[in-house]
Amino acid sequence: MKTSADPVRDYLAAVGREASALPADRRQELLADLAEHIEVARAERPGAAIGGILAELGDPRAIVATALAEAGPGARVRSGGDAPVPRGRVHPLVPLLMLTLSLLLTMVFPNHPGPLVGVLFRITGAVLLCTSVHWTAVRKTTGVLLTAVVPSAVIGVWNLSGTGSLSDSGAFAANLVTLALLACASAWLWRVRRTRLG
Repeated sequence: MKTSADPVRDYLAAVGREASALPADRRQELLADLAEHIEVARAERPGAAIGGILAELGDPRAIVATALAEAGPGARVRSGGDAPVPRGRVHPLVPLLMLTLSLLLTMVFPNHPGPLVGVLFRITGAVLLCTSVHWTAVRKTTGVLLTAVVPSAVIGVWNLSGTGSLSDSGAFAANLVTLALLACASAWLWRVRRTRLG
């Protein structure tokens, strides 16, 4: 059996063949993301076998199936020419605003319905972020962690520890720090969003 001199090139070529149904720009982005991931993994683990790194990435068919699923049910695949992936149903600014405003609503309206509306905004914003076509899976995961999970954990710990009753100025300062985290994470997500969707 013939063995390749460059297993990375062969792996990426296999992904490229499997991804022929994707629009050209999305296919190139997928291949660039995989190549970058492989390069980072090799740099972080210089002694690791390249075959092991490629096995961790998974089967090319599974990778492409995930990419097609991320494109959403309304995405058109390439048929003869390059058909663009349609724009997301929700503007990318909507989930970012919902995630940022969730805490602001709780701060402005500390009694009912502020906290309830804030939680609903946070959940809805996280769901819209996760189902959006404007970010890669890694950026979605990072975004949800920074804009939903970490702030919710901080607020939960603050409330359960009883620290919130020590002083209003301490609670206000903690809320401002959390709001700054939300704003910075949302600004980062806005900056790294996909702008070429068709």
